[in-house]
Amino acid sequence: MDIWELFVAFILGLVEGLTEFAPVSSTGHMIIVDDLLLHSKDIFTEPVANTFKVVIQLGSILAVVIVFKDRFINLLGLQKGVSISDSRGRLSLSKVIVGLIPAGVIGVLFEDYIDEHLFSVETVIIGLVIGAILMIIADRLHPRVVKIDDVDQISYKQALGIGLFQCLGLWPGFSRSGSTISGGVLLGLNHRAASDFTFIMAVPIMLGASAISLMKNWQYFTVDALPFFTVGFISAFVFALLFIRFFLKLINKIKLVPFAIYRIILAAAIYFIFL
Repeated sequence: MDIWELFVAFILGLVEGLTEFAPVSSTGHMIIVDDLLLHSKDIFTEPVANTFKVVIQLGSILAVVIVFKDRFINLLGLQKGVSISDSRGRLSLSKVIVGLIPAGVIGVLFEDYIDEHLFSVETVIIGLVIGAILMIIADRLHPRVVKIDDVDQISYKQALGIGLFQCLGLWPGFSRSGSTISGGVLLGLNHRAASDFTFIMAVPIMLGASAISLMKNWQYFTVDALPFFTVGFISAFVFALLFIRFFLKLINKIKLVPFAIYRIILAAAIYFIFL
């Protein structure tokens, strides 16, 4: 494997790490960077390239686990020296599960339809624009709703509502984080609390989707492809780790409108380049 192929893996891992959890659509960025510029499917085959994109998602997931490791330890009841009474008032695993149910059900029922009919340049552009409008609406209405400034204060009703908004993220280009953060803000959370809950929910749902995909495509893990997968995984992990920490410090200050404007610019760029 030559330097160019490893460079492609590094760049795609960078794009994945910086966009998977940003409310800007990692799918839209992959369309521009990979389909237009890098053409990873030409290095091996299209199935290997698609499997690679699942592998680098696992790097991003690992970054979330590292950032929220204490939270996940608490959710799974693995913390030492903490009684049940001490853990009351904290975000519970049951609330995370409630938030996961809607998108989990819709994703399983309509997986084939989404894969066959919604992965196109046109649908991604639609998702980018409508998602941007939702984010602008969320920011405009946010001052009128009751604010929750800590994810531990989230209710079951809010968890379910955010889970329903997460279903919008199944539309390519809409952005899972964009839809769930917007939903959380509309339901009364501040931007940081909505982001925390979004990232926490992302781990199990992305792990499940990635596991299913990897089981279907395990035959593409060849010795020749291993360096390509490894570089992409490490790149996605490092850049996701940096981005998540930066984003969580910034989101309450800048909110969603700047990301919405960027999405509209990205949609326009994709339209003029491809259509």
